[in-house]
Amino acid sequence: MEQLENRKAGREAKESDEEEKRVHDSSVDYKGRVPLRSSTGVWKASLFIITIEFSERLCNFGITANVISYLTKVIHQDLKTAAKSVNYWAGVTTMMPLFGGFLADAYTGRFSMVLLSSLVYLLGLSLLTMSQFIPSLKPCDVGGCEKARKIHEVAFFLAMYSISLGTGGHKPCLQSFGADQFDDDHAEERKKKLSFFNWWNIALCCGLFLGVTVIVYIEDNVSWGVAILILTITMAVTVATFYLGKPYYRYRLPEGSGLTPMLQVLVAAIRKRKLPSPSNPALLYEVPSYKIQGRLLGHTDRLTKRQKIAEEDIDVLDGEKNVELPMSVFWLAPQFLILGLGDGFTLVGLQEFFYDQVPDSMRSLGMAFFLSVLGAGNFLSSFLITAVDHITEKDGKGWIGKDLNSSRLDKFYWLLAAINSVNIFAYVFFARRYTYKNVQRRVAATNLNKDDGMELMP
Repeated sequence: MEQLENRKAGREAKESDEEEKRVHDSSVDYKGRVPLRSSTGVWKASLFIITIEFSERLCNFGITANVISYLTKVIHQDLKTAAKSVNYWAGVTTMMPLFGGFLADAYTGRFSMVLLSSLVYLLGLSLLTMSQFIPSLKPCDVGGCEKARKIHEVAFFLAMYSISLGTGGHKPCLQSFGADQFDDDHAEERKKKLSFFNWWNIALCCGLFLGVTVIVYIEDNVSWGVAILILTITMAVTVATFYLGKPYYRYRLPEGSGLTPMLQVLVAAIRKRKLPSPSNPALLYEVPSYKIQGRLLGHTDRLTKRQKIAEEDIDVLDGEKNVELPMSVFWLAPQFLILGLGDGFTLVGLQEFFYDQVPDSMRSLGMAFFLSVLGAGNFLSSFLITAVDHITEKDGKGWIGKDLNSSRLDKFYWLLAAINSVNIFAYVFFARRYTYKNVQRRVAATNLNKDDGMELMP
């Protein structure tokens, strides 16, 4: 009898070890099988993903950091038109992820969306490169001109909005795809995922730093054509590298539109609004657990939200100066250092919040919500510039003139500071009323003695 029990215990221990070797979080490997923990996911997969994020940030900031100068010096737009052009483009760029995130969660899956959008991004960079080297697409003939050719302007904005379209699928899916490489139900991998967002932002900041220093230096002192060619080659190499990591990734299959059940709940709530709420949450209807691949949200009696971080929106206008001023650009360094430190804390918290606080089937869309907040800020910034210019011009001297010498940006910055002060109070008001979601999570651990391994975790 004792020998039989020992055999049974040994068989159960062996089965437990086999289960531990597999990842049971509804993900699959590139062949559609339950992935092996030892050969997929974690850092061996996420490093491929972080690499392409570095490349994308290098390209993005290498272009956007100097784009107003390009619009004013090469295409010869005035400062107000250039600022609005950039804000419209930035707004579209940060709103497009809403569509890309929805399509990825509902239909294509994150890997396919990242790969497709990266190719579109690369197409935009290639068109931008051609507009600098093909004679018929160049801004003007050798020797300069007072206004760029219309064909060059069309090619330039077509390339820029192709990059926006590529960003729409790239940004919301890449980061959530990277976080998918860590199993939330495995204690060790869950700890590793906590540092993933930090390393992600380190790669982001490295790409940003090289973009606004090395690439901008090449644009100003060598040529825009050489700089864009470098960015195009870099993106092409990292897209190929990302594809080579295909055998190491863990994939989440699309589960259909995540908005459909939300609308169903809303309709049901309206139809049953006059019925009394049950005192016991267990009496509420739930889809049977065997039909759910992901994790179930726990019940809560509070519907308001709290965010971990306050948000800041500051747009900096940079234009061509007609007269040199006895002022160094380094006077702006302390202010931007403070803004950079604030972004460092803000962005990491925002990314973790939007990834963690949405249902598992909507995580790409969650990251898209994070980006769309920034996009809405860009559109509001364009509206604010237009409104401020219209109001202040009535007094004879507008705050935003044709160049920095004829502007009063100090007053405009005071206005932005006042808006951010109001934003802080709004953040505190909503933050104090938010309740974090809790989920039913199956914890994979060898020392777990519960019957089904289920526990409720925030």
